[in-house]
Amino acid sequence: MTNRFALRKTVLFMFMKKIFIAVALVIFSAAAAFAQTGVKGKVKNNKGKGIPNASVTARQDGKDIKTVQTDAKGNFVLDGLKSGKYNFVFEAAGYGSGLLANVEVVTGNVRELSDRLILSPDKGTFVIVMGSVFNQDGRSVTGAKIEAEKVFSDGSTKKIGSYYSNSAGEFSFRQPEGAAKIRVTASLKGAKASKDVEVEMAAIYRLALTLEMQKDDQ
Repeated sequence: MTNRFALRKTVLFMFMKKIFIAVALVIFSAAAAFAQTGVKGKVKNNKGKGIPNASVTARQDGKDIKTVQTDAKGNFVLDGLKSGKYNFVFEAAGYGSGLLANVEVVTGNVRELSDRLILSPDKGTFVIVMGSVFNQDGRSVTGAKIEAEKVFSDGSTKKIGSYYSNSAGEFSFRQPEGAAKIRVTASLKGAKASKDVEVEMAAIYRLALTLEMQKDDQ
């Protein structure tokens, strides 16, 4: 009698163990599939370079579901989503935001989005330098060559670009936001004048340059 009871107990234990393992496998598989459901990709600028620390947000029915940050190379994985359609919003400092709408996410699949994630610089975050060129009599100078360069703390310089003043003697150029010293030089027919402009935040910086020109060149 005791042996039969022990045998039944052993059989029941083995049966329960199998059920427990089966249930555990189902739960584990479901959890694994859930964890591996989402999107991945690389957020890039319009030159193809990865953008670090960009935020990628999954939205569904107007609600933010999950947000991740890109790594130092612009790569990200946003998983742990349920199957369905999502809008994905991409944002980074100094860039306009991007949106991919109605992206279908399928259970057990991490969808690749890389070829569609390009952000353009936000025009509102540029330093804009606007200037005018005059002669010593206060008249506008047309066609003066304008050279802009960045001046570093050790006195070295790096060229930003070359431009020309228009019929009103005006010129403008822009560069990304950030503290810098910019040297602007105007020249025409041997006359030359320079000014340094200290820039910081995104804004419009104005200056005027006066060329001491010969009377015959005016």
